[in-house]
Amino acid sequence: MTYKTPILTLVLVYTPDLRVLLLERADFPAHWQSVTGSQQPGETLAETATRELREETGIDAAAYGGVVDWGMTNDYEIFPQWRHRYPAGTTHNTEHVFALEVPHPVPVVLNPREHLAQEWLPWQEAAPKCFSWSNRAAIEQLPLGVANAARASA
Repeated sequence: MTYKTPILTLVLVYTPDLRVLLLERADFPAHWQSVTGSQQPGETLAETATRELREETGIDAAAYGGVVDWGMTNDYEIFPQWRHRYPAGTTHNTEHVFALEVPHPVPVVLNPREHLAQEWLPWQEAAPKCFSWSNRAAIEQLPLGVANAARASA
């Protein structure tokens, strides 16, 4: 068995009016999240975020300028039901937050092994719908993150 690396990316996909893409997990129905996934050997974090986005949604990040590293990192305990996916004794993940702005809610092609449904929601509705505290926190930072990025590019 190939184990997952306990280093992963979270990718917030959002529109200029701050609607956020959420995905319902296939292995945890009624639990919603942004795109997430573990880093593979030899990948940079940006490559992981880009690959996971494509695998889970069919969205090509390059078509929208690429993912942006928010410089946010979270350490959290892995849910017990998923620890068997990691090397023995691994109890925590380190998550790196990325974002991708798309011009409008773009079509999504779900990987049915990973997700059952998708929704585009205003950030204020998306944040509390996430089961993960770190995903909620990242979405709650979206208005500030977008404002900071706009100031930096001006």
